[in-house]
This record gives sequence, C-alpha cells and structure tokens, in this order.
Amino acid sequence: MLQFDRVTLDSGSEVLRQRVRDFIADNQHHMPQPNSDFVTGHDSEFSAKLGEQGWIGMTWPSEFGGGEQSNFERLVVTEELLAAGAPVSAHWIADRQSGPLLLRFGTPEQRERYLPGIASGQSYFSIGMSEPDTGSDLASVRTTAVAEGDAYRINGTKIWTTDAHRNHYIICLVRTEAPSENRHAGFSQIIVDLKNDGAKVRPISNMAGGEDFNEVVFEDVLVPKDRIVGEPGNGWQQVTSELAYERSGPERFLSAFRVFVEMVRICGDKPSPHQAAAIGRLASHFTTLRRMSISVAGMLEQGKDVGVEAALVKELGNNFEKVLPEVARLVVPDLSQLDPVKHKLFRDTFEETLLLSPSFTLRGGTREILRGVIARGLGLR
Repeated sequence: MLQFDRVTLDSGSEVLRQRVRDFIADNQHHMPQPNSDFVTGHDSEFSAKLGEQGWIGMTWPSEFGGGEQSNFERLVVTEELLAAGAPVSAHWIADRQSGPLLLRFGTPEQRERYLPGIASGQSYFSIGMSEPDTGSDLASVRTTAVAEGDAYRINGTKIWTTDAHRNHYIICLVRTEAPSENRHAGFSQIIVDLKNDGAKVRPISNMAGGEDFNEVVFEDVLVPKDRIVGEPGNGWQQVTSELAYERSGPERFLSAFRVFVEMVRICGDKPSPHQAAAIGRLASHFTTLRRMSISVAGMLEQGKDVGVEAALVKELGNNFEKVLPEVARLVVPDLSQLDPVKHKLFRDTFEETLLLSPSFTLRGGTREILRGVIARGLGLR
C-alpha cells in the first residue's frame, strides 16, 4: 500500500534553517559557481566545516560523532545546502548511505572505525553496485569475493562509481557464494580501501567535461574478512534497504533548482504570461515533491518501511529534473541575448544541467527498475 503521512516541520527546524543560511552566507568563497546538483562540487575543506557544525551524521548516535537529531532537521540542512548550490559531493554518499548502512548492519568495530571520520567530514565513501554489461539488473553482478584464510580475494569491475578517484573507501556488492536458483542469494557487502588495497580506479569523462564517474577494477584484491558488512550472504537485503535512503531526499528533485532560481531572476518582477505560467508550473512541482520528501523523512523518523514511497519520489523527481531545463529553454529561448556578466550563472548552470540531466534517471535506480518497485508495492505485479 502506498502512503504519504501528513507531516509538518516544527519551529525548531526553521530556526536551524536560518543558521544554515547564515553559514552559507559566511562561506560564499566556497561557491564560485554554485549548482544544486549534489555531484558537481567536491570540496573537502567545506565538508570539514559542515562536520564542525554537526551537519554530517546528524541523526546518528553521539558515540559515533553523530548529532542525535531528527530526520526533519537533516532534511532542512540538505534543502538549504542544495538550494544554495553548496559543494557537498565529498561527504554526500558517506553521510546519506554508507553511514546509515554501517549503523544498521556493521559490527561495533566497523562503526567505531569509520563513522567518526564520516561525521567529521573527513572520510568519504563510494558505492560499488553497478557493473559493466549488466544494465539495471543488480542481481546479475559478477564481482566475486572468495574466502582465503582471514581474507577475501576480490575480482571484478564496478562502474559509474561517483568520486571513487577522490574517496577513501568503497562498499561493494560482491558474490560470496555460487549462483543458485534464488537470484538474490549469495551476495555480501564488503568495504574496500580505495587508497591502499590495490583497486584500480579509472575516471570516466562525461559530456559536461567532468570526471565524477569512475570504473573500479579489482584484480586479486585481498581484503580482511572483518570488512564484510553484516552477515555474509545478506547483501541483497542490505542493498535494497540502503537504496531507500538514496531515493527519497531533496537531491532527487533539487538537482536543477539553481536553473529555476536564475530563470526567475531573468524573468524579473513583470514576467510575460507564458513566463508566469512556466514559473507557476515548476513551483507547484517543487512544492508537491518537497511535501512528499518531508513525508518520507517523517516516516523514516518513525522507523517505517518507505521503499515504495522513496522510489516514487525519485521517479517523479528525476522526471521533473529532466523537464526543468527544457522548460527554461522555452522561457529563455535565446541565450545569445543574455547579458554575459549579469546572467552568467544562469547560462553556466543551464548548460551544465542540460548535459548532466541524462544521468539523473540512472543514479539510484533507472526508471524501469523504480516503476517495477512501485508496481510491486501497489500489488500490480
């Protein structure tokens, strides 16, 4: 059954919102070219400053460097950072996914070893799920981890691994048992040190000229057995629960937000009728998606299973993110007529978002996979 609880942010969250805005105003030098897509800015100094503020690992226990705050407070910080175009890529995955995964399934030793560094904004993680030639069929991954004494020998390749060339660790989905009739059995997750274990990282250039994605190759990479996350063979259940954190946040509809902000500035106080209609249409989409994301945060706060609702937020949000620059193209049809200085930020973010937008519906699960999750949740398949 699909359900979005009615949730309202409390007054404390709004006080926090102003604190974040003040912090952003004091750190504008970290945002020479702001863009709301969370993968476009990798700034380790800025991440460390966020850690000092207690804005990484916000919901985690204090014993691991966390702030023991609510999912609502975390959502407020996320909204403000993305809306401002802050450079959050460095710590993003570790804060959003890797840390919660270790909190839920990791050993006490793993939590003590990895979580404080994440919370301080100084330890960064990548996700090792996708592989070449497997498309969106995560259950068909072929990277193996074979037990040898006190270690696992890993062989295989991961692809589309964001910031692996910069990050410290990667949590990989690997096959630790031979394939069987149950396609989801025999998988495990294991932590690999990207700097010291011998994995080969090869950046992949994208159309926008960046190298955020990478191919990571494992050739007889030995990793200690104590790096297995959770129980061996429980990898599939862990991965599917982890994806709920990835799919429901504001980043799933705010990646193109800076384009919208700059478009509104170009239209000015007296937009034409068709400009006003476009602005209203986009603003209504933002409002609806935001309410859905807040609802998911509330349900996470209550410990509810939000896999289906999170998938819907991502599916609708990513579709909207791809439409937004196309609407902006119609609202501002001739970029050559813009003032090159006054409207530089619109042009830069518009062009970058247009080039990056094909990836929006890929990361975190493709449209087809998400629709399958939603259909199963509604009992339609």
